[in-house]
Amino acid sequence: MRRVRILSGALLLLTVTVSPVHADDICLGDEEEKSAKAAVAALTKAEQAGRPAELFVAYRSILGNECLDRYDKTALSHAKTGVPKLGRDLAKAAEAKGLWYSADPVRGDGQTSAFRYYDAIGDYADANRVMMKALQAKPDDLALFTAAWGVDQGRSGAPDPNTGERQPYVSPPAYRQDLQKMASGTADRLMKAEEQDAKGLSGSAVAVATATTQSLEKLRTAAGWMKFLPAGDKMARERAEQRGDTITARSDSTFTQTNALMYYEFAGSPKAKDKVAQVKKKMEESSRALEKSGEKVKGAFSEQSQAEQKKFDKKKADLEKELGF
Repeated sequence: MRRVRILSGALLLLTVTVSPVHADDICLGDEEEKSAKAAVAALTKAEQAGRPAELFVAYRSILGNECLDRYDKTALSHAKTGVPKLGRDLAKAAEAKGLWYSADPVRGDGQTSAFRYYDAIGDYADANRVMMKALQAKPDDLALFTAAWGVDQGRSGAPDPNTGERQPYVSPPAYRQDLQKMASGTADRLMKAEEQDAKGLSGSAVAVATATTQSLEKLRTAAGWMKFLPAGDKMARERAEQRGDTITARSDSTFTQTNALMYYEFAGSPKAKDKVAQVKKKMEESSRALEKSGEKVKGAFSEQSQAEQKKFDKKKADLEKELGF
């Protein structure tokens, strides 16, 4: 009888101890179970279909499901071993087709870029390599360059063997140096081309307007590339201020000051902002002067019309008198 009571007490203690553990396991919920089983079903379907791109997506879905080890350890094992090899094979195939980079994420239609595959399997060195190939093919694509600059966003290094923690991954310095060299070269080409456009600032007022549009377009684009350099876009903005000064020094600045204003607003320095205020004030003064001149001309025409009307009335009266009306 005593032995039975002890055994009952032990079972009760075990029940009390174990139950909270199961209750705290979020993976035992209905939705979690449904999600895990759906991922396994998708994997089975992809394996049977024999389409590598779809299989890769299915593998990643398995690895991204934190609860899957509760329901199918075999599927999890297949995904862990399959992702690196399949991802590399798919990346090489995409690279061979010239599909080096795409902003689109990994997908199952076979159109994923080599960069996305390499990045997905954690092969960051090859991911950076194909990114550089993409840049070399489109050296003037600032959006592509910006994506290349931000490749490390979201990346993690290998887990710490003691803590298991992952630190953010940082690409080798040589990668950044190559990018900065490209940015510097592109900015230099744009600044040299801008010098040719700026020659029009010494021409007629019409030539100034055309030159300003072309010059500012290149300065703004050059500034976009310079943002990735240590000195930033200071050179482009300083040149813009110089161009504004060139226009304000013209003898016909009344007709070209709008163009100077555009340069100063882009320059954005405290000195340029003061010049913006000065130019706007000058433009208001010019506008008022033109308005007054217009009123004077209008008044002169009005006076002339009145005088002519009086002459006409007098001639008419004289004629009527002569005719005896």
